[in-house]
Amino acid sequence: MTRKVSDIPEVSAWRIYQRLLRYLKPYVFWFALSVLGYIIYAAANVMYSHVMEKLVVAIESEDPAARWLVPLLIVGATLMRGLGMFIGGYFMAKVAFNVVNDLRVQVFNHMTRLPVGVFDEKPSGHLISLITYNINGVTVAATDALKKGIREGATVIGLLGWLFYLDWKLTLLFLSVAPIMGLLVTKVAKRLRRLSSKVQDSVGDITQVSSEMINGYQVMRTFGGEAYEQDRFMQASKKNYAQNMKIIVTSAANAPVMHLLIAVAMSLLIYAALSFMQMDSTAAFIGYITAVGLIVTPIRQLGEVAPMILKGVAAADSVFTLLDISPEKDTGTYETARVKGEVDFNNVSFTYANQERPALQRVSLSVRAGEVIALVGKSGSGKSTLVSLLNRFHDINEGDVLIDGVSVRDYRLDNLRSQIALVNQNVTLFNNSVAGNIAYGSLQQATPEAIRAAADAAYATEFIEKLPEGFDTVIGESGARLSGGQRQRLAIARALLKDAPILILDEATSALDNESEHYIQAALERVMKGRTTFVIAHRLSTIEKADRIIVMEQGEIVEQGTHAELLARHGHYARLHAKEFDELDSGFAT
Repeated sequence: MTRKVSDIPEVSAWRIYQRLLRYLKPYVFWFALSVLGYIIYAAANVMYSHVMEKLVVAIESEDPAARWLVPLLIVGATLMRGLGMFIGGYFMAKVAFNVVNDLRVQVFNHMTRLPVGVFDEKPSGHLISLITYNINGVTVAATDALKKGIREGATVIGLLGWLFYLDWKLTLLFLSVAPIMGLLVTKVAKRLRRLSSKVQDSVGDITQVSSEMINGYQVMRTFGGEAYEQDRFMQASKKNYAQNMKIIVTSAANAPVMHLLIAVAMSLLIYAALSFMQMDSTAAFIGYITAVGLIVTPIRQLGEVAPMILKGVAAADSVFTLLDISPEKDTGTYETARVKGEVDFNNVSFTYANQERPALQRVSLSVRAGEVIALVGKSGSGKSTLVSLLNRFHDINEGDVLIDGVSVRDYRLDNLRSQIALVNQNVTLFNNSVAGNIAYGSLQQATPEAIRAAADAAYATEFIEKLPEGFDTVIGESGARLSGGQRQRLAIARALLKDAPILILDEATSALDNESEHYIQAALERVMKGRTTFVIAHRLSTIEKADRIIVMEQGEIVEQGTHAELLARHGHYARLHAKEFDELDSGFAT
């Protein structure tokens, strides 16, 4: 669970920032060039105060050469300042964009290896917001704060050194307000830190609401949910607006107070200089006051560095919290080219996180290689949970799952999952070509002939060839340009192309019309031969030819046998079967 930034102690915040700064190490050369640029910039600012002293000297002098010197010094200082700004800004930007890229890629790659439970628990909108918004906030601390801190810090150090050189007593008087300014900066920083965490949460809410509306627009329009979604988005946006305005108010109030403190310090300085202290010349005094005036802005901007860093720390904490979640455990060492497909569930129990009731309770089931097993039962009976244990999407609490006599925990994860093909009810397609969706992931090297053969077997070639560019047609996000049945046939073609010895069909024909389902059933019957197949189906008519039907209820196996055997027992399966056909008859009657 991500901590609120207000819960992070100062020491922890410093550690988070230290961890963040490690991302600068690969770009230390560019960073050093940036620092050099800002030192040049600071030196130019010190030079400006010296120019003012020379200007007064030139006014009082009759020497024409002195009058030429001042314009040349001004041009030189300006060129020097511009060069420093360019070098510092350019190389710091290179560092910043590289840090953004490195961190974003690391977070995304880490997400691809996270346990399934993380995606079950965390809203997708908040995960997306973390990759986009939060990481940008992290770079504010990693680079923008450093940029401002180095640039203004070098300027302040340079000007302070010059001021102490001119008159150390006056300079000490000027610095008398420093403790008050430090206290103000600390208070503002802590408040901004809390508010930044709330802004990140509100951006996650906006992303979540937007994502749900876009992905569920058909349901929204069918059920008249436009006003509801608009209100949800308005509330999320208002929350974001309110938190951002609190940050603006805090930052805006901070600036004039800092200005006032600096003005008080300058007033004391001028009063003391005019009343009690004597400088060598008017020119020296004007040069000194000019240096004091030039130091005001960088001091104020230095006061903004700590809040910027702590805002970035708030973002970094959420990013690092995710990065600190351990990836899927892959402690297995066993590998095989192709399993036979014998599967044993030995006294398996499993409970989802944050749920008290077990999803599976002491389930034992032995499946022969090449056997077709149908799993039936009411929703929530544990059918999908049981087959998900084969892929190790979840690790069991008790018992064991064996494939060819070897525990799934002992297999290397990539080797284990290469043995299993999956087609589920919620088809996942990508904004890619038809061929790219069939030959997805580890199947990318498949030949066009193999892809076409898989499409033929799934009875998908006919509709594919009618698309504008055939197999090269880009089908849009989640296959938005295809019908539900077409999307499911592509998913079946993908599974067929994988040619795995174990096949899982989780409601694989649910989105097909009757004619398509007839063809798909024929194709699946051919493809099931020689493969261990688990079929999960609500429509019992689709699994009558299974070698064995397993009836589940409340996470337990309550019956098993062939279709005919189970009907003859007049038990759970017979009641489910009768209920289904009663519903069909009533449907036809209407």
